[in-house]
Amino acid sequence: MGKVSTSGGLRSLCAQFSCSAGRIAGSRCGWQHGGVANDTDNETSQHTHDLATLIAEWLDWSAAGRLLGVSSSRVRQLVREHQLAAVVPVPGEGPKLPAELIDAGAIVKGVPGVLTVLHDGGYDDTEALTWLFTPDDTLPGRPIDALRENRGAEVKRRAQAMAF
Repeated sequence: MGKVSTSGGLRSLCAQFSCSAGRIAGSRCGWQHGGVANDTDNETSQHTHDLATLIAEWLDWSAAGRLLGVSSSRVRQLVREHQLAAVVPVPGEGPKLPAELIDAGAIVKGVPGVLTVLHDGGYDDTEALTWLFTPDDTLPGRPIDALRENRGAEVKRRAQAMAF
């Protein structure tokens, strides 16, 4: 699927988090096209569990809507349009999105563009969030932190290289 880059890419991330790189790289689960990840799949559940440890604070639809000043239905639409990304971090609790995707009542600048690039390259929301929230010493820090600090150009370049 063309997801391996010279910087290690998703396959090395998946290996780091003890999931099958081939399975995750070829997956189409998560919130891509509005579907919910199948929590009965052990590899996907393990990957989501690892994601839950990478991200400290999660928001449900209504909390995200309050922060953005929109309805929970609009939040769901933003997820479908890949302006935001959401997963089920804890089985049985329902879909949530990372609180760090929202800042000062708006979606963090650059997040929609990076998510679109990754989704166009075949990544689902779980994979995209894993990449955004995994520390990268060469950046330095996490891609989401770089976006929040208005250093998005390098993040977008790396997303483009990974996705295609």
